[in-house]
Amino acid sequence: MAERFAALLATEATLRGLIGPREVPRLWERHLVNCALVTDLVPESASVCDIGSGAGLPGIVMAIRRPDLSVTLVEPLLRRTTFLDEAVARLGLGNVEVVRARAEAVHGTRTFDVVTSRAVAPMVRLSEWSLPLVRTGGLFLAMKGSSVQAELDAAMSAIRSGGARLDEVVVLGDDLIEPPVRVVRVVKE
Repeated sequence: MAERFAALLATEATLRGLIGPREVPRLWERHLVNCALVTDLVPESASVCDIGSGAGLPGIVMAIRRPDLSVTLVEPLLRRTTFLDEAVARLGLGNVEVVRARAEAVHGTRTFDVVTSRAVAPMVRLSEWSLPLVRTGGLFLAMKGSSVQAELDAAMSAIRSGGARLDEVVVLGDDLIEPPVRVVRVVKE
């Protein structure tokens, strides 16, 4: 199933401008593997919300690797949700729901065990969008790059005002991929 999704990313998602053509040769190590690694941080049978899902990274990858998860992909742009709906149908992913909306539009209507994102926005805005969607005791997992500490320094006030605390920055896949994936793990209190 992961190979079929990679093929969709290399063809349909690239044609629609959701994945850059230069990314196709490195789909596995740069996109698919690093998204799959994040599932190691997700509790069993969790409800997961992937905000700004784009081409389904990390949400669809998480749903493929972990069929026990219930994954909601939140994406505001129609061309992206159209692709996501098609990908979910083609892959037969019964554990994935696509919601066309901005994260803020979902505030107050639903909460999730885990909210995740990848390459969506700086940590301060991401915290404001994500934390209202995390249930008490749940996790906010933000995939970030090498500038993670500077983003965290700017976002600590937003994290606290969102009723959460920084748990740790986890580095995953340092023995598998270069660069490894850095995940900011925030706990909603």
